Order: sequence, then structure tokens, then C-alpha cells
Amino acid sequence: MGVKLGLHRHGSAAPRWLMGVMLVCIGTLAWGADSAVLRVEPRVTILVYHRFSDSADDSMTVRLITFESQLRVLREHGYQIVPLREVVNWLRDPDATLPPKPVVITVDDGHRSVYEKLLPVLLRERFMVTLFIYPSAISNASYAMTWEQLRALRQTGLVDIQSHTFWHPNFKVERRQRTPADFQQFVRTQLSKSRQRLESQTGAQVDMLAWPFGIYDDELISLAADEGYTVGLTLDARKADRHARLLALPRFLMTDAYGAKAFAHLLGEPETPPVPVPATGSTP
Repeated sequence: MGVKLGLHRHGSAAPRWLMGVMLVCIGTLAWGADSAVLRVEPRVTILVYHRFSDSADDSMTVRLITFESQLRVLREHGYQIVPLREVVNWLRDPDATLPPKPVVITVDDGHRSVYEKLLPVLLRERFMVTLFIYPSAISNASYAMTWEQLRALRQTGLVDIQSHTFWHPNFKVERRQRTPADFQQFVRTQLSKSRQRLESQTGAQVDMLAWPFGIYDDELISLAADEGYTVGLTLDARKADRHARLLALPRFLMTDAYGAKAFAHLLGEPETPPVPVPATGSTP
């Protein structure tokens, strides 16, 4: 037998019990909507730098004044610099969380300007970076850091040291010049030798890789996984979300052209931060 819903006298108002049910339903819907808003997942901006200097010496060098302006933009717009490993954990664990506007800073190659120019900024600002190093240059090339400097960076607790292959080859060129079997062995050697040297010299646990020149494909990803790498970084210029492929995480390549205005635009922010609205009753 169905329940007949009647109206009060004059047919203008619903019964009190029905009004109560309606209020409960509306409250439940509102709570669900609020919860959906709270569950919106962040998108991660991963930046990659190469060299730092007081002057723009080449296309891969970022002046310190430019870098400082970028850090200021991040602060003004509410971004938080987080360790790369924290993002990796978030990608692996559906229960892990990140701040609403996470940014990761990475630096490729191992140029000595990381020790001479970037380190003082790290010590002042106290944020973490991940260095991707190709070991053949360390304590060898004139532009590169020494093993002592790398160890000193790691001892600050602000620097994670990871692999950029052994000598930064162009895998597209190497594939054209080698047989398929020889190419696979070449890649394996580049990956394993880099990890072994970095771990023995610095004590770091190396399981992450930055693809040289941003070159990667399914074969390379498979070989990296076979060699024990769990994370790979590309030069695909977009933000990472929960669906990002761990061995092909996208990064934005930073150059000196990204002053404050261009950097804010890259982040998807307005050119100037919004002016805070004073609380009710406060003095302007």
C-alpha cells in the first residue's frame, strides 16, 4: 500500500515531517558537494633547471635574479615547493595528499653553479631539490661539480641525487647507429653504470632517472624498469596529475626568458596576485 502525501489546510504548506526529510536531503547533498570540492586533486608543476649565473651566459642558464623572481611568484600565488619523492608517493598511494599548489624543483647535469649559486639560496629558503647527474662529468669536466661537492650538497638534507644516465647520450642517435641488441645493451650500461657510480660515491639510493634530452619511448621505459628505475622525468611541458606515468613524468624546462610575468603565465596565474580583501570590521 502506498503512502499518500497530503497537504495542510488551504493546500499551501507541506507537512512538518516532509519538511524535515527535505532538509535532511538538502543537507546531505550540500555536504556531498562540499566533500567533492575538498577532494579535488592538485596538479603538480615540475620545473627543471640546468645552470645558474649572474648573467645569461647561454640558453640553458638562468640568472639568479630571474630565479629569485620565480620564487617570489610562487610565494605570492600560494605555491609550496615539495620534494619529488613526496609527489612520487602521492602518485603511488591513493590515500596520500599534497598541498593545493605543489611545485617540484629539479636540476639536470651537475654543473658547478649548482654548488656555487643555487646552494646559498637553498640554505636560505630551506626547500628540497632533486639533482639528476651524469657521473662521467663529475670531478672530470671543468664545468661540473666534484664528488666532494655533491656529497656536501647531499649532507645538507635538501638535495636528492639521482641519475641522468652515465654520459648523457642521445638515444635517438644511438639507436640509428646500433643493432637492436647492441642498442639495448648500450642503454642498460648507461643506466646501471650511472646508478652504481652515484650510489658508491654519494651514498644516495638511486631509483629515479631524467631522460637525456627528454627522449623516451616504451622500449626505453621497459629497459629502465628492468634496471631498477621506478621514476623517469621527461621534458613534456605540462603539469602532472594522478594519471601521470611514473617513468614519464612531465617537466617544464626553465630558461632565463621566464621572468615573473612569463613564469606566472606558465603556471596559469594572473600577472599580479589578487589583492587580499580585509576581514569584516578590520581596519583597511
